[in-house]
Amino acid sequence: MTIHHKVLLKKASPGTRNQSMMGLIRKVHGMIESTDIEKHRQSQDHVGALLGNSKEILIRSVKIQDMEGEWVSVNRAHMKKYVILYCHGGGYSTGSCLYARTLTTKIASSTSMDVLCFDYRLAPENPYPAAINDAMAAWNYLMLLGYGARDVIVAGDSAGGNMALSLVLKLKEEERILPRGLVLMSPWSDLTSSGKTHKSRAEVDPVLDAQYLDRMIHNYVEGQDLNNPLISPLFGDFTGFPPTYIQVGNNEILLSDSTMLHKKLIEANVSVKLDIFEGMWHVFQMSPLKTAYDAMEKNAEFIYDICR
Repeated sequence: MTIHHKVLLKKASPGTRNQSMMGLIRKVHGMIESTDIEKHRQSQDHVGALLGNSKEILIRSVKIQDMEGEWVSVNRAHMKKYVILYCHGGGYSTGSCLYARTLTTKIASSTSMDVLCFDYRLAPENPYPAAINDAMAAWNYLMLLGYGARDVIVAGDSAGGNMALSLVLKLKEEERILPRGLVLMSPWSDLTSSGKTHKSRAEVDPVLDAQYLDRMIHNYVEGQDLNNPLISPLFGDFTGFPPTYIQVGNNEILLSDSTMLHKKLIEANVSVKLDIFEGMWHVFQMSPLKTAYDAMEKNAEFIYDICR
């Protein structure tokens, strides 16, 4: 078993510069987020179209049963043996393949692997367990294409990190072969919000707050048991889980969701690595920053390592 836990510090920069960046992120996120869920979804798609556009990337639409999806690939010769199944974030109420291009294009470029992203059904129109059922449909689609479970790396951000964990827990429950590895960016692992940083980081987090999380929980799992491991994977049994890599920002309320998950994985004897990025916020990897690209290179290093 290998265990790594280290804090990655940004290159020395004035605190005022970081505060300015956090303020900018807060403003940008404020323009995207809306209590009108359709406007929120549209704003996210506009961001994805703007920041996820690259001549080096090929996008191919795909239909998985009744679900839309897309393959994201580098426009050059690249590795075909392994594939990344990507679960997008958005609190289970927003997000799409288009919005996720801010991440899927980066991870496809850094790994030179094909990435499959899918538009699972969103809440409140389609509450739990619609999304996890759609994730299983995407998994089964890859199996029908001829990939083996061990050829797949499951990745996700925020609620997509929750989905990635829930999918593997579901596969384990069904006694199926598990994927080769997991890559999680700021995973929302605990919908009970039991972690200390939900309060200690509340003033500094420029992206998330308790009110937003409560709204997403209401949309997705109103009336459900939040301790259900397929809703809050933190409470799952991780025995036999594949190698896992977690990235999280130091300035987000979901920091505890990652640190507690890391601890649980260690207790289950899972090979796990956690990197905490100083001064960073929730899913900072979306931003067009050097730190975001560096983080994606670290995702690639982890994937290369487990694919040897």
